[in-house]
Amino acid sequence: MSRILVLPGSQWQIPLVRKIKELGHQAIVVSPEENAPCKGVANEYFQSDIFEIDVIKQYCKENNVEAVMSDECDIAMPVVAELGKYLKVPALSDQDAALYTDKFLMREFCAKHGFMTPEYCLCKTVEDVINFFRRIQRPIIIKPLDSNASHGVFKISTEEELKKYFGISLSFSRTKKAILAERFINGTEFTIDGIVTPNAHYTLAISEKKHFKHNANIANELYFTHQNKDYDYEKMKACNDAFVMKSGLRYGLTHAEYKFEGGNYYLIEIGARGGGNLISAVITQYMSGYDTYKYLIECALGKINNANFPIQKAYQNRASVLKFFETPNKGGKVTDIRGMDYLEEEFDVKNFHLNFKIGDNVEEAKNDSARIGYYIACSENVERLNNVIYNIQERFQIRVI
Repeated sequence: MSRILVLPGSQWQIPLVRKIKELGHQAIVVSPEENAPCKGVANEYFQSDIFEIDVIKQYCKENNVEAVMSDECDIAMPVVAELGKYLKVPALSDQDAALYTDKFLMREFCAKHGFMTPEYCLCKTVEDVINFFRRIQRPIIIKPLDSNASHGVFKISTEEELKKYFGISLSFSRTKKAILAERFINGTEFTIDGIVTPNAHYTLAISEKKHFKHNANIANELYFTHQNKDYDYEKMKACNDAFVMKSGLRYGLTHAEYKFEGGNYYLIEIGARGGGNLISAVITQYMSGYDTYKYLIECALGKINNANFPIQKAYQNRASVLKFFETPNKGGKVTDIRGMDYLEEEFDVKNFHLNFKIGDNVEEAKNDSARIGYYIACSENVERLNNVIYNIQERFQIRVI
């Protein structure tokens, strides 16, 4: 039995904590909240800001911590790297943590190694962004260097918008007071989740994304299949595999976002962790048939091996969806919620959550973490999944005034 530190204590870490315990180990959770979602699930709980590195190091020393882990959380990756180095246990290197969280470093890596990348610029002042905007004369995206959940990400079409949103975007950059500006890629967006071993990177699931009408930067649907008649998924896989293997990442989960334009796939960003909202905990494991958390825990405990993760024929027709609920009538006070019984009883609905209750006020999401709720459905084929989606659209209703 080993003592494994997990951070932070959000709801997205609960499946990892449960898997640690299922395998006979002790899960110790560190999080700043007094009552984080993981508190009641973990063997032990330590309340601390995850960026109080010295405090956590002392706790690890006094409590015989033997491994450190996190998933579905970009901002925790540099902390995992630092703690892994201190404890002398397997974890991300400092270089891995920087590359897989700093969006400017990702762009530089792409440019250096010949991957498709849009025009981009590291900007410390609003004047820097204005000069870049004038030079390319195209709509751009501005984004913090190392934020998550689409905080501080804005599409810019005018200099007035730049002046309005630059300060907000800059405020979400954690390690450097700068932002990334890049040409807006007007194409279909995808996510691709995988797992890397010392000898290969394997794709576990790919989704085609749709976005809310009120904000094109916020996804409202991720539709997962292993094939797509309109897009060459093998080409995207090869591009993503090459990036990961050239980066030298030794083991772990990966989650990347790409956009398709002019016959090419452009990397938007990539993380050395699984996809959020339970993509890695539920969807990729269903789509691939592999217990990826078991492998991740083994590696964190020093048992790094060249396991193989090809998609077996029995799973190649599977399909899944992560669907975020629309805010009705642009928001208001919730008076009724109908159709919960279907979400609870439908076998293919693997998970769902509402971030509100009757009597609460809801509004259209301003970033990923402000979406009002979601469901995950997983089916043996596309036809079955589409039927479930249709039934939810017909039966589940949120009413507001």
